[in-house]
Amino acid sequence: MESRLTELRFKEVIDGTNGSRYGYVGDAEVDWELGKIKALIVPGRLRLFGLLGREEDLVIPFEAVRKFGEDIILVDAGKTRLGRLGRRREK
Repeated sequence: MESRLTELRFKEVIDGTNGSRYGYVGDAEVDWELGKIKALIVPGRLRLFGLLGREEDLVIPFEAVRKFGEDIILVDAGKTRLGRLGRRREK
């Protein structure tokens, strides 16, 4: 199955172990020198309809991705972490 980077935005991220739904891919961290995707970023949920900002983004290292499907991406939740690009912290 071939897929473009822009098509990732239409795929939902789901934990393969317990079925938790994290949301849709919003961005990707790419290493342009190596030509590889380093991580997928799922935007944090809105708090009070966006009036109080949003929760932290979920950063999913590409090693945590288990399987790509037509509509979903299965991940290993133990390898995900919360944070913003540039300043991440372990979960």
